[in-house]
Amino acid sequence: MSTVANHALRQLRAGKLAIGLGLRQARTVDIAQIAKTCGFDFLFIDCEHSSLELDTAAQIAAASLAVGVTPLVRVAGLEHWHASRILDNGAQGVVVPHVDDAAQAARVASACRFPPVGKRSMGGGLQQLGFATMPVGDAARIVNSETLVVVMIESPQGVANCEEIAAVPGIDALLIGTNDLCFEMGIPGQFNDPRVAEAYKRVIAACRKHGRFPGMGGMYTPELLERHIAMGVQLVLSGSDFSLLMQAGRERASLVRSFEKK
Repeated sequence: MSTVANHALRQLRAGKLAIGLGLRQARTVDIAQIAKTCGFDFLFIDCEHSSLELDTAAQIAAASLAVGVTPLVRVAGLEHWHASRILDNGAQGVVVPHVDDAAQAARVASACRFPPVGKRSMGGGLQQLGFATMPVGDAARIVNSETLVVVMIESPQGVANCEEIAAVPGIDALLIGTNDLCFEMGIPGQFNDPRVAEAYKRVIAACRKHGRFPGMGGMYTPELLERHIAMGVQLVLSGSDFSLLMQAGRERASLVRSFEKK
């Protein structure tokens, strides 16, 4: 079998953490091997908030497949081609932002899954299958089972509807976009507010009820990561190339400056 295993999805199905590196600044395929060497399970290739274009995202996805890091792409919106074009070009999963209700989640699932689960179009040879030749029905079945479909909960409406969203066939994970959720709740940056914890409890409970994987993004301090992983979060966006570069860069500049003779 030529299928390229979806490492992050297999981690989740085994009840383990899948941890990812957000990608906004890097533009070369080296980042895939760097992520692998560092111990990340997936790359969170951000095509919502960065200037990354489809072709660059596809090349990074191909490199990720080659080293066993799951290429997970956050797309720009809900149109079917936002998801299908990158899935046709190497991504093993998509993250769709700002999903507020079950109807929107159903649109996402339909765009990402081949029939009979959804209405995704079959465009030909697929990198996720190593470009192997096989009966088209087998190809669709295998890719459906190895594609990670994630919807983002980023509003009070999404939290209120999380159980209905989690019940939608074809959805694998609900990832809370904590920054935007806090903004929409009128408490920007207040990650320790009890309403944030309550939102996580509701979404995690909905995921457990319907066999989905709960995820988190936007909170990166050790305390917040530990707290929410202990609550049951499995799909963890643990930082971005930008944030890690800024952190390490500041520390290094400060260290070297400290050696300057006064």
